[in-house]
Amino acid sequence: MLPAVFPAHRGLDVCRRVPAVARADGLSALDIGTLFFLGLVAAALSTFVKLGLGIPGHNILRVVFPMALGLALVPRRGSATIMGLGGTLGAVAFPALGGSHIGLGAATGLTLLGLLLDVALLGARSGWSIYVRLAAAGLAANMVAFAVKLAEHAATGGTALWLPRAAVTYPLLGILAGLISAAVWFRATADARPGSRRE
Repeated sequence: MLPAVFPAHRGLDVCRRVPAVARADGLSALDIGTLFFLGLVAAALSTFVKLGLGIPGHNILRVVFPMALGLALVPRRGSATIMGLGGTLGAVAFPALGGSHIGLGAATGLTLLGLLLDVALLGARSGWSIYVRLAAAGLAANMVAFAVKLAEHAATGGTALWLPRAAVTYPLLGILAGLISAAVWFRATADARPGSRRE
């Protein structure tokens, strides 16, 4: 058990819509396995599932959703970083198993999303706070992805057609991905149930 390194996150715990896998006495092997698996799921959705939207920055829709589920199932500080490690491993390994290579921007967003989620959720206490912070993390991850993709396009001289559209869709989709994921997995108002863990 690792209670000191991964303490319970009260805000996530009291607002979650699904039963938690996490136990009150510390992070277990089941918790770690659940988080790592959901990070792999995020990577798998990026490499094997193609939405065909043709909208710049839409990969964030596939990665925030399973990671937000992980935060509800294992409501602990540091949970998202573990999912980020799983996602990074999947992004590297899945192309060798027949998945497509995700773009450099999408890969960067996937790799950093876990850390960004954990940082954004510091101090979150209410459901609305979680909504705003998940939206902020989605925005931040997609803006990093946007910057990487912009540099890539600039190197090849292909920014003229891509940039005007991407400058709108990257931030918008980042925010929407966070808000939608939060609304599905967390309540807007905290439910202080008997037996909910305290920080």
